[in-house]
Amino acid sequence: MSDGDEEPEDAPEESADESTTELDADTLESRLDDAGEALEAAETEADLDDVEATLDGVESDVEAADLPEPDDEDEESREEALQSRIDELRSDLDEQRGPYAADAVETVEDAQSTIESTRWTEQGEDELADAVSAFLDDAGDVLDESFDATADASPEDLAGDLDGVVDAIETADLDADEDADDIAALVEAADGLADGVEDAQAWDDLSVRQKLRAEGYYDVMGQKHKDFPPEWTALKEWEKRGNVEMILLCMEHMGDSEFMERHCLDALLHVAKEEALDEVGQRAARRDEKAVEIVGKIGSEDGLEHIEDYADDDGSNVTLQTTALKAVGEIGSEDSTQLVANQLDVDVADVRSQAARSLGLIGDTRAIDPLADALADDESDTVRASAAWALVQIGTESALEAAAEYADDESYIVEQEAAKADDALDSDTAEAAA
Repeated sequence: MSDGDEEPEDAPEESADESTTELDADTLESRLDDAGEALEAAETEADLDDVEATLDGVESDVEAADLPEPDDEDEESREEALQSRIDELRSDLDEQRGPYAADAVETVEDAQSTIESTRWTEQGEDELADAVSAFLDDAGDVLDESFDATADASPEDLAGDLDGVVDAIETADLDADEDADDIAALVEAADGLADGVEDAQAWDDLSVRQKLRAEGYYDVMGQKHKDFPPEWTALKEWEKRGNVEMILLCMEHMGDSEFMERHCLDALLHVAKEEALDEVGQRAARRDEKAVEIVGKIGSEDGLEHIEDYADDDGSNVTLQTTALKAVGEIGSEDSTQLVANQLDVDVADVRSQAARSLGLIGDTRAIDPLADALADDESDTVRASAAWALVQIGTESALEAAAEYADDESYIVEQEAAKADDALDSDTAEAAA
């Protein structure tokens, strides 16, 4: 017999049975049914919070439950089915929440960002002004305040005008339940603003020709033109006028056309102004031979950074290397002398020949000795003739003397260049005597 102080031996087993019941799949499903009914009946944010707490509890129990696996591997498990139901209820819960004042603020701030970061046409700016003005009026009605739009405002000013509404919404501290109508009206007004910004004409909405026309690209053309496309006619005129800005504008908008890109680069080569250096320098850095050539024609030392690496190439692209060497020579910086002189020792005769000529263009007297060595020893007469030409270009007495020694050379092309050095020395002697 028991004296009444002992607990029943089967008490722990009953507790375990109760725990098992709580985590039974059917029971969990029933709890989700209750949560779904509560969600349908919810009228306030507090009601929704209660539903969310219920879902959190059920989800935790689903994770803890030891639910049986299905016999068929392709069949969805009870745990997966329950989790899927929980996810659906959470999605419905999220849709039923709000709207909140923060939703309106977020929409307005997104519109501000778009206004400030987008390039607009004149038409688009007018459309933006209308959209912002309408929103300021609608928001003012809801908040019982007055928001004034800046007259003749730029897009940046219009974006700034919206700051006042954002501040007013945040200051109002609207409650999702008590001020639901006001919040809904603000969200609707903010959505209208977003739609207005989206519909306003942005620069990128224009076709290529609309953009060129807006920039005045066609202003140099008459009513008739013989070229196709007409942009080529305008390009020729801008080239004659030396207008780099318009040439670059054409290349920016019509760079997808190989035909127009080629003609734009040809125009820049003929004009060869420093205003084009940034654009052609970027292209030169991508191994564009025409751009490398233009950098040389421009002649600015700032262009060296874009082409020197190609002048000191490994011989894998001889055309690019010789083009770069010529460009370095045309720029004429004595800082490049050693780099160019090093190319007198490479295996490719065309590269050695251009290196010699580039040293002549640079005119650094330090190049006299390596050029004299090339004139004396190089196996290619073309390279030797280039070395003689370069010594004549440097033009000092020692440079001319080094070249004049070969005035009777067996190679005709070397003899011709050396003879120029000899004539120059004779001329200098005659002038000195006079």
